[in-house]
Amino acid sequence: MSTQKPHTITEEELVARLRSGDTKAVSLLYDMYSATLFGVVLQIVKVEETAEDVLQEAFVKIWNSFQSYDASKGRLFTWMINICRNLAIDKIRSKQHRVSLQTREIPASPRADMGADNFKPEHIGLREITETLSPEQKQIIDLMYFEGMTQSEIAEEYQIPLGTVKTRARSAIRTLVKLFKGRAQ
Repeated sequence: MSTQKPHTITEEELVARLRSGDTKAVSLLYDMYSATLFGVVLQIVKVEETAEDVLQEAFVKIWNSFQSYDASKGRLFTWMINICRNLAIDKIRSKQHRVSLQTREIPASPRADMGADNFKPEHIGLREITETLSPEQKQIIDLMYFEGMTQSEIAEEYQIPLGTVKTRARSAIRTLVKLFKGRAQ
């Protein structure tokens, strides 16, 4: 079992070492502050892997922009927490993050037997209902829901602008919702 010495460096000494480009000071900085900064980032992004990525990005940014740190405007920790917070907020606002949240694996549940392998669209008459769509809408729905293609794949394979594919899909879904509501009544 290794015992680490507690950090006996003052913030001023640490700042001076970082300003001089001392790479060992970065390790010390990480050891002193990473756990707390990780906690702050995790509260914002909610996903541990994403928080780890943001924290790594934050430490790179802290190191690369350390010359812009001004001790007269605030403590080092405050400056670093603002960098982490801003990067975390940027991350959750990014399209990539929103897509990754939507495509994360759904945890298994007691009703896992109701998965996609057991789903049969004909059980709810979906194929018959899609026959009432316009040919363009029907094509998109058939490719997306029955063939499993993504909107991007449809656009590429059929040489249709992605925006058009999305518009047709939205329009078809609206129509299907109205048709399903009509059947339920």
